[in-house]
Amino acid sequence: MGKREILKSDKEYDKLVKEASPNSPILKNCLKAFVSGGLICCIGQFLINVFSACGIVAESRNMLVSVILIGEASFLTGLGWYSKIGKFCGAGSIVPITGFSNSVTAPAVEFKKEGLILGLGAKIFIVAGPVILYGTLTSILVGIIYCFVR
Repeated sequence: MGKREILKSDKEYDKLVKEASPNSPILKNCLKAFVSGGLICCIGQFLINVFSACGIVAESRNMLVSVILIGEASFLTGLGWYSKIGKFCGAGSIVPITGFSNSVTAPAVEFKKEGLILGLGAKIFIVAGPVILYGTLTSILVGIIYCFVR
């Protein structure tokens, strides 16, 4: 195969790629992500306001809001609704704490058929595990550096 034939096939391939992959509506996707992520944050702020009006101290109400949002996201993941929300909302549903909850719950739901130990126990942290691991190691390293610098 000569050089000229390769160039021709590369151009044909580029043409096929452009036809098969349409342009993403970037502005529309950004707007959906902004609104959906903002809505999740507004729900969290609403819960904080409700708990504050009930006289719950700041530390407890912040923990309660986190637990409620994590539980809600896990519940919606278990029902199969969070993936539909994610397809529509895009990054807006991934960025808040609910996205992290979904990343832990989804593999657990997917592998529940394999049993509690080999399925659920082994696969639950397949996505979130590296985040937890490197977050923990980084915090330990920063703590050690802080101890010596201080």
